[in-house]
Amino acid sequence: MPRALPLLDLTEPVSCAPLGAGVMGAGDALAVALRLKALADPIRVQLMSMLLAEPGTGICTCDLAPAVGLTEATVSHHLKQLRDAGLIEGSRKGTNVFYRTQSEALRALVRVLDPTCC
Repeated sequence: MPRALPLLDLTEPVSCAPLGAGVMGAGDALAVALRLKALADPIRVQLMSMLLAEPGTGICTCDLAPAVGLTEATVSHHLKQLRDAGLIEGSRKGTNVFYRTQSEALRALVRVLDPTCC
């Protein structure tokens, strides 16, 4: 059985050098791994794709669920994983929550993964 990763505050974008810049410290490696783990699910990748396509006001769970063929509760679970990883944010409007990507968090993750960056 895989070992569970510890819980960390991931609300800030990852702030470490690209993987190719040298040996990464344990803390930075854990921060990157937790974010990648949140993305390591086909439904979450699909949800991120939809959110990236609508960066303005965001998208409601009630619209995301039918688009991926899952219940709102299941989609909410996936969105919570992405939110806990700091990759998306949500804002309540009435009884609905509208989600949008955290652009800086995504750019920071891309910079870490890009061996030609910086």
